Amino acid sequence: MYRTDFHYELPPELIAQRPLAERGASRLLNLDGPSGALRDLSFADLPQLLRPGDLLVLNDTSVMRARLLGRKPTGGCVEILIERLLGPDAALAHCRPGRSLRTATEIEIDGGGKVVVAGREGELFRLVAPDGDLSALMARRGHVPLPPYIQRPDDGADTERYQTVYAAREGAIAAPTAGLHFEEAMLARLSALGVGQARVTLHVGAGTFQPVRAERIDAHRMHAEWVEVGDDVCAQVSATRAAGGRVVAVGTTSVRSLETAAADGALRPYCGDSRLFIRPGYRFRVVDALLTNFHLPESTLLMLVSAFAGHAQVMAAYRHAVEARYRFFSYGDAMFLTRWN
Repeated sequence: MYRTDFHYELPPELIAQRPLAERGASRLLNLDGPSGALRDLSFADLPQLLRPGDLLVLNDTSVMRARLLGRKPTGGCVEILIERLLGPDAALAHCRPGRSLRTATEIEIDGGGKVVVAGREGELFRLVAPDGDLSALMARRGHVPLPPYIQRPDDGADTERYQTVYAAREGAIAAPTAGLHFEEAMLARLSALGVGQARVTLHVGAGTFQPVRAERIDAHRMHAEWVEVGDDVCAQVSATRAAGGRVVAVGTTSVRSLETAAADGALRPYCGDSRLFIRPGYRFRVVDALLTNFHLPESTLLMLVSAFAGHAQVMAAYRHAVEARYRFFSYGDAMFLTRWN
């Protein structure tokens, strides 16, 4: 298939720039993969789409304050986006502009603090903190790394709202946005209905916003993201299957975590990087239903959703969502999809 097979027209005003006043106030578009049938619902209707015995799989990654602003010794501005912490004093990062950065360049961080360029690894810069505590510097001076399509500076509200209520393991530079709709009350309500919950971890990287440049999508190489699926999750999935329940992934990151751990055909504990690129033709081994937000045109995430619920069905659903004025992307509305085959 071609990248342009996943294009759709999106009016800019449908890109949500801020979260709604309440997490659970979003709309929910229900797509039945096998039939292509659509229903316009609200997120509050989610319990109607789940069954006792289903297992909800959530990504418990926590978003770092990964965006740092600073200056070179020449006075030039530098924007740093931490991609991955390597330890207490080192990280791999995107730096813009990066052309003039050389090894040993010191960058003074706005508000106080310093990082030093220690080298490069591909497109990323290796940075070290001379005081030995990069995480503390990020906590003091870092900004919430809002996606590029949110065209405003981060503010105090983003500190809470660009984070799931169940975030536990710091390491992401983008939120697993399907989880942003959940409040503790909804999670408790689902538990009371007999819907189980499991936690995986995928630290979302900047590559999630990387455009697909290849014309044929099979030529695209996925960015690496760190994943952990534990023994407990594997046991919960096995028990759910044995009892006739469904595995419901909250977000594409949960899908990629589970399917990475089942890459050899059976779900097993996994800890390490994943470059799994799910596109039409992929055979799903674990996930039966998916809760997700709306994704960018021609993106790998839209390709994953199309693989899951059918390309024609998903593209028709997106056209409907545009016509019905749904809110798109990170702070936007959600979809609930069932697998088409």
